[in-house]
Parts: sequence; C-alpha cells; structure tokens
Amino acid sequence: MTETAARSAVDAELRRLERRVDELVATIGQLKEENRALRQRQDTLMSERANLLQKNEQVRARVEAMIGRLKAMEHGT
Repeated sequence: MTETAARSAVDAELRRLERRVDELVATIGQLKEENRALRQRQDTLMSERANLLQKNEQVRARVEAMIGRLKAMEHGT
C-alpha cells in the first residue's frame, strides 16, 4: 500500500469515526432531554399522588365520622 493510499484509508476511517462521535453526541443530547422531561413528569406525578393521598385521608376521616354518628344515632334510639 502506498503512502497516499494509506493516508487516504486513515482519513476515511477518521471521517467515519467523526460521524460516529457526532451521532453519539446527538444521542446523548436526546437522552438528556428525555431524562429531563421524565424527571419533570415524575415530579408532577408525585405531587399529584401526594394530593390524592391527602384527599383520600380526608374522605376516610369524614366517612369514619359519619359511621360514628350513625352508630351513636342507632344506640340512641
């Protein structure tokens, strides 16, 4: 292989590697953005879950209070 052919082969390989690195950098950027969006969605869902648990506890307390009042009315009659 002549020096020119060898240099040409090396240049071609370097261009191939450069394209691959560019692809990987783009993929990393996409993954970072996706990760950010997923973390934001997770935060939103966890906040919604906390609110629902709080409402559920309030409803449970109200139902238990109603049951207590009904039992008191039942025993009062």
